[in-house]
Amino acid sequence: MTPEQMRDASLLELFSLEAEAQTQVLSAGLLALERDPTQADQLESCMRAAHSLKGAARIVGIDAGVSVAHVMEDCLVSAQEGRLLLRPEHIDALLQGTDLLMRIATPNNNPQAADIEAYVALMARLLDPAAPLVAPAATVMAELQLEAPAPKVEAPAPVVEPTPPAAARKTRRTAENGERVLRVTAERLNSLLDLSSKSLVETQRLKPHLATMQRLKRMQSNSLRALESLNVHLKDHALSLEAQEVLEDARRLLAQSQQLLMEKNAELDEFAWHASQRAQVLYDTALACRMRPFADVLGGQVRMVRDLGRDLGKQVRLEIDGEKTQVDRDVLEKLEAPLTHLLRNAVDHGIETPEQRLLAGKPAEGLIRLRASHQAGLLVLELSDDGNGVDLEKVRRSIVERNLSPAETAAQLSEEELLTFLFLPGFSLRDTVTEVSGRGVGLDAVQHMVRQLRGAVVLEQTAGEGSRFHLEVPLTLSVVRSLVVEVGDEAYAFPLAHIERMCDLEPTDIVQVEGRQHFWYEGRHVGLVAASQLLQRPVSQNSGQTLKVVVIRERDAIYGVAVERFVGERTLVVLPLDERLGKVQDISAGALLDDGSVVLIVDVEDMLRSVEKLLNTGRLERIARHGSQVVEAARKRILVVDDSLTVRELQRKLLLNRGYDVAVAVDGMDGWNALRSEDFDLLITDIDMPRMDGIELVTLLRRDTRLQSLPVMVVSYKDREEDRRRGLDAGADYYLAKASFHDDALLDAVVELIGGARA
Repeated sequence: MTPEQMRDASLLELFSLEAEAQTQVLSAGLLALERDPTQADQLESCMRAAHSLKGAARIVGIDAGVSVAHVMEDCLVSAQEGRLLLRPEHIDALLQGTDLLMRIATPNNNPQAADIEAYVALMARLLDPAAPLVAPAATVMAELQLEAPAPKVEAPAPVVEPTPPAAARKTRRTAENGERVLRVTAERLNSLLDLSSKSLVETQRLKPHLATMQRLKRMQSNSLRALESLNVHLKDHALSLEAQEVLEDARRLLAQSQQLLMEKNAELDEFAWHASQRAQVLYDTALACRMRPFADVLGGQVRMVRDLGRDLGKQVRLEIDGEKTQVDRDVLEKLEAPLTHLLRNAVDHGIETPEQRLLAGKPAEGLIRLRASHQAGLLVLELSDDGNGVDLEKVRRSIVERNLSPAETAAQLSEEELLTFLFLPGFSLRDTVTEVSGRGVGLDAVQHMVRQLRGAVVLEQTAGEGSRFHLEVPLTLSVVRSLVVEVGDEAYAFPLAHIERMCDLEPTDIVQVEGRQHFWYEGRHVGLVAASQLLQRPVSQNSGQTLKVVVIRERDAIYGVAVERFVGERTLVVLPLDERLGKVQDISAGALLDDGSVVLIVDVEDMLRSVEKLLNTGRLERIARHGSQVVEAARKRILVVDDSLTVRELQRKLLLNRGYDVAVAVDGMDGWNALRSEDFDLLITDIDMPRMDGIELVTLLRRDTRLQSLPVMVVSYKDREEDRRRGLDAGADYYLAKASFHDDALLDAVVELIGGARA
């Protein structure tokens, strides 16, 4: 590459950076002008941004950029001078120009010359008061829209204030607070954070060494006192001069070594303190490099909400609170898609048309609020709208129409239960598929992505007043503060964000309620389970009278988990498990303790599901005072795998009433984990499920030497011959269609496959 080519490439890169920053200024300013077209400060900002881009494009020789920026600047100057009042068609055209400028600055995405000519002609008509405005504008806009990309919703570069061309290069090199900005690859940033977090943990390894030094100092003090006592006892005996000198030398050497030990111990203590402080500062600084304001994920969302509302004939405004809330870059990237889903869902399903809103006594313009804040080490997001809420009766009808539940059962579902159906894969309230919705891939994708972040999402609604989504995700995925405990002589860590409290229970504190063990906590009975059973560890032989209990909570689910010992609170560097292991039941990741030993980090949400399964099957073991446990007489066990809550519950109750032990799994992956870790006499599975469908599950089972002889029944909505043949070819022993499903058919098939409930 010649020096001239290198210079041109460098200039193009700088122009791209300039365009990325200035188009953000233009988008934000134009959306503000749409609400009040006379805001002088916003007009000035937009005009200066367009002027800066025109100058930058002229420097690099991009004529298309000069033409587009020039007509935009003319329009904004006319508005500044009062010769033109910006109307919706002007804002639409200026936003279209903003998109064109970004395309011009993006390699391999440059618009055609005809697009530029059409846009310049459009702006000329809009600036001529004598010319008709709406029809030509709509025509040209439609032509441009065919070529223009959809509004970007990716996390943009930080928004900077518009600057004159002379200061453009300086702006690109400085942050909002005036500090220099350097470009660093994500890999190096991740490596820096990893090293700093490990350094933070390594400094903790000095603590046991310091404790040993303190014990050694006490031992030397005791030795010196013992020597002094010996000297007192020997005064009554006539010692030779040589013996007295030896004794005095011992006393002197011991005193000197004690003094030296005290000095070095003090130096080591000071070194350890400074090392831990520096390591903490290093980690905090490295983490701060990864942290970005929440606004970085919102660059295109305000524009997206506005444009989508206009496409649907609605007036919608997005208000954001907490834009400066700091979040890990990785978390921000993963939040982009679920937030986009939720915002589109709010515009399409939540906000009504202006006519409907006026009839309901609401303003014609709908309002969506997004609030971000920190709470107990979590990023808390609340997205609400003032729309019509969820039509619960429509949800009931859709549940029945999709054969997810009988009409009698659906009529008895509570509001909370009905709302959970909205998160099921393929579930939609739209009768027809549109470009916006109707495929049922919205809220289930949101829930899946939030759970990947070890977070949670909850939907609440008020009929006629709107809906509210509450999301909680970790601020960072690299480090977690945890409570380390011992279970079966092994270390496990419970993330503090999911712990309600720790407590010591006396035997008298444990009560039996409906055949299960409970204890009293905050005015309610809380179920008690043994961590050894959940984690499949040997039962502790500890004969202590008190029981160590960790109270864990996930939304409304709360349980006490009995452990052997509380080790203490630790800051752990998260080490992901090998992908070849797949999803390990009840475990999310690993870490290293101060002494280098391994600790497994508990997946609390998964553990709560395991508790529910044990409760549903009646296999929850009782915790005795001295570590012994009572196990029920063996009954034949059946695993039911179905992603429909109603179907799972119906089948579970039918089989329980017939005397079988029943475990449930929410999808194929969950079922595969259960099959690998527990013993069953029969598998009953659906076919269409997320993560792993029933055919994949049966195929894996038949390849496993331990499980290949396990009887399998497929219960599916699909009743075509090819579907039946597909299930049987995969290795199923029995195929039952849900369309012809009834109680006796299921029970008769179970008896045919494995006989009665008792072995």
